[in-house]
Amino acid sequence: MSSGESTYIYGPVPSRRLGRSLGIDLVPFKTCSYDCIYCQLGRTTHKTLERRPYAPAAAIVEELKQVLAVGEQPDYISLAGSGEPTLNVEIGELIVQIKRLTSIPVAVLTNGSLLWVEAVREQLMAADLVLPSLDAGDPALFQRINRPHAGIGFERMVAGLVEFTRRFGGKVWLEVLLLGGLTGKLPAAQRIAALARRIAPARVQLNTVCRPPAERSARSLSAEQMAEMQPLFPGPVDIVGEGAFGEIRDMPLPEGSEVEILALLHRRPCTVQDVAVGLGLHANDVLKHLQRLADRGALRTVCAGTRLFYAVTEEEKDSGKWKDKSEGLLPEG
Repeated sequence: MSSGESTYIYGPVPSRRLGRSLGIDLVPFKTCSYDCIYCQLGRTTHKTLERRPYAPAAAIVEELKQVLAVGEQPDYISLAGSGEPTLNVEIGELIVQIKRLTSIPVAVLTNGSLLWVEAVREQLMAADLVLPSLDAGDPALFQRINRPHAGIGFERMVAGLVEFTRRFGGKVWLEVLLLGGLTGKLPAAQRIAALARRIAPARVQLNTVCRPPAERSARSLSAEQMAEMQPLFPGPVDIVGEGAFGEIRDMPLPEGSEVEILALLHRRPCTVQDVAVGLGLHANDVLKHLQRLADRGALRTVCAGTRLFYAVTEEEKDSGKWKDKSEGLLPEG
């Protein structure tokens, strides 16, 4: 499957929670209601609560038809991407149209910040799976970690999570990202766990920093520390890991795959393995192309723990050269 010539669709990418996930970008890069210190995409450039048709549902559906017609089906179609997807006022119509088009389940990855808005809750009701986040158990840490838009209050946000989960007919998997020195401490984690019991999701998924974060103050927990936190939360509770995501086919990259690699890396830093599995190709061939892109200044490398990630350089983001080659891989914004 290839989405290298798509404006809004990318991947499939390897997801630690969803397997091979075909992503859909619903907002321009880093348009979000939060500015989380741990975000792998960096600082928010447009913090807003304004809901607009940033990416038109009709155009996305046309692209999706083309992508699904050529190749292996993903495990999920995920509404996520480069910011907060519920800021797109057409998200409800898009979900309905996708459900008419395919039986592939639709997942919405959201920070949960707008679920207190009734219209947002209603628009997500047709999804199969919603994965909201809860990163703090009190207002002070909420402000420190998520750095929300001024219009989002902590209690309002939590109440939205509770109300949506109570009414939603599909599954809610609540992601809790724990940070060393902050929510990785027992009292702070206990406060989040108490809210998780109030929200009552189908699953709780514990995560920590695995990719280069927006701020150096966002530190990860060790596997042992994560295991210590697991019994605090209502079950079932998963500890999200960085394991293998599937088989990699032993085949060379086809012509034009550097465009697909850049499209993938623009959305998130990736390891060689991430790129290989996401595009369903051999890691050795992917590495050659990554090195060539790095040599010409399009990519930089970032270490997170013992893992090496590739990310798009600021110069490449600003140049727009690779977008020209792909007839517009990303929405302007």
